[in-house]
Amino acid sequence: MIGNGYTVTWAVGHLVTLMEPDEMDAKYKKWSNDTLPILPDSIPLKVISTSRDQYKIVKDLMNAPTTDSLICATDAGREGELIFRYIYEKTGCKKPFRRLWINSMTDEAIKEGFKEIKPGSAYDGLYRSAKCRSEADWLVGMNASRAFTLRYHALLSVGRVQTPTLAILVRRRKEIENFKPEGFCTVTADFGDFKGIWFKEEQESDTHLKTKEEAQEIIDKVKGKTATIISCDTQHKRELPPQLYDLTSLQRDANRMLGYTADKTLKLAQSLYETHKAFTYPRTDSRYLPPDMVPKVEQTFTYLPQSMQSFIPGATPDGHIPVTKRTIDASKVTDHHAIIPTPKRIDLSKLSPDERQLYDLVSRRTIAAFYPAYEYDWTKVVSSSEGETFRSTGRVVTENGWRAVPPLENPPRIRKAKKDTEENETALPPLHAGDTRLIKSLSLNEDTTKPPALHTDATLLSAMENAGKESDDEEIVRQMKGSGIGTPATRAAIIERIIKVGYAERKGKNLLATDKGVQLIDLMPDEISSAETTGRWELALDQITDGKQDANAFMESIRKFSTFLVSFAQTTAAEAAFPEETRWGRGKHKGYSSKKIADCKCPLCGKGAVLESDRAFACSEYGKTCYFTLWKDCLTRGGGPELNEKLFKLILEKKHVQGSTGTILLSEGFLSFYRIGDEIPSAHKSLIYKKPEKVK
Repeated sequence: MIGNGYTVTWAVGHLVTLMEPDEMDAKYKKWSNDTLPILPDSIPLKVISTSRDQYKIVKDLMNAPTTDSLICATDAGREGELIFRYIYEKTGCKKPFRRLWINSMTDEAIKEGFKEIKPGSAYDGLYRSAKCRSEADWLVGMNASRAFTLRYHALLSVGRVQTPTLAILVRRRKEIENFKPEGFCTVTADFGDFKGIWFKEEQESDTHLKTKEEAQEIIDKVKGKTATIISCDTQHKRELPPQLYDLTSLQRDANRMLGYTADKTLKLAQSLYETHKAFTYPRTDSRYLPPDMVPKVEQTFTYLPQSMQSFIPGATPDGHIPVTKRTIDASKVTDHHAIIPTPKRIDLSKLSPDERQLYDLVSRRTIAAFYPAYEYDWTKVVSSSEGETFRSTGRVVTENGWRAVPPLENPPRIRKAKKDTEENETALPPLHAGDTRLIKSLSLNEDTTKPPALHTDATLLSAMENAGKESDDEEIVRQMKGSGIGTPATRAAIIERIIKVGYAERKGKNLLATDKGVQLIDLMPDEISSAETTGRWELALDQITDGKQDANAFMESIRKFSTFLVSFAQTTAAEAAFPEETRWGRGKHKGYSSKKIADCKCPLCGKGAVLESDRAFACSEYGKTCYFTLWKDCLTRGGGPELNEKLFKLILEKKHVQGSTGTILLSEGFLSFYRIGDEIPSAHKSLIYKKPEKVK
């Protein structure tokens, strides 16, 4: 775009990146211990092949004789700085440049940014930090992956961010496997107009009785007796409205409420931003807005769908949104502000059903964030009978506040964990200390302690975001607060990466470390699998930005760390054997890690073995002489089950399998699913065989 003495051009993400080792020197093409560790004095840059055309445009404009100087206007953050500086370096440009630093795209913010524009050199510390992060990840990843792959004769991907993330899943799997359930009982007393749960007087949170005999003894002791209320305490409580969404919190809620994976949520949000112009920039780690966005939010409210207009007055009590530090705080806005809808009327019919759901979720959160607090009176009553104490709790809502805005137009029924105490917080009757009640009945409930739940995308994102909090180093805890493992923009890709390489798998909404993932973490030194390493790096990178640490000294420590990892793999790592794997697929599906299903021949060609990955079944000759593929979720859209090895083998054997949801038929290259009550001709047919000459 050219005019008024300016030319405006852009990158599309990174246009330039670091070379691979074999692109630097042919000796690295073959993976060998003799060439490790790889520690070049500098790592050359290369143009990313898929972005070559845009790179040429940018290069020609930067070096054009008519261009006398540049303005860097990339994202106001470390990665945005790196994108520009790498392009600047690769193009060989020597022209002076200034830095536009803005985190809001309103006209006012852009004009203010131009008033405050600084020489590019003012951000040299940020560039040094960004370059150190990029080269450090390269050195650790390249050396560790090659060293451990050569050590165990299995393709092993190791990295500063990926490996600590996997360690979180492995730790949870071990906690579940090592968990020993214990039985317990609870006793509930019915006082007629309210109920109470028995608890140990000296330890109020403990409502568990170890044996049924203990519970029955209490029941026999107080049955038919009178209980006296010894305390009745009422407190007024407030729950502030939820904050606006950043990417991670949006991914968590979309997973919890809509069942979307973190990767799916990111792609939907990106589509709503890029294609439909319905969202502000989604790859943000901020949950705040700068002050200049206040009128934009008020304008946005007028464009929201009619179904939401009834909620707007609660967010604008005097015609304007309330300005509080909980939502409006320029100091808390980083590269980008929180995700909100744009001030534009969106044609919902042009959105996919999933996009519509996500747009609804973000729109309602934006409204609710400006509502008053939810307020209630919370009452705790302690009753005593024959020396045994019972606790009752209840609440009375005094101000519905932000809870008046449902999170979705048709909120799904979110199953909440059942409290083993079976307490509820319905309103209690008027009670005072000294009141008495006859115990009308008692119930004994038997249960067992539950292991920790498997991680979902939502809980793993939280664990990544809050990683490092268990460190004994207070400075590490401080540094990792609000950052953790990875960035909002990369966490979804990290999760998908560890699934793709076979370290984890999805089981419905749950994420589970595989045997290979557990084995890898068991063999890794703590220095690479601990989130604390990430914290120390982030602390050092921040100090480089501020000029408090020397970049060369940091990179020297990274070279030593890379050398340590190589030495550990070659001399210290324990003996282990990873199962043999086959990798299959083409195009975007190329490289899936698979295991061979025993005693199972390909149903299409009859010659190849059947391989199973976390997503599909395929022939071992896939892409060569056979094109058999069967995706595990091929029947789920029709209401059918997700396929697993047992069901797959049963279908091949029986050709007709009936279950609780319907019937599966395998016939003439189709896998068909019929719901209970469907007529057979109305099959939900799913593609199963891909033949070279045609696709059925």
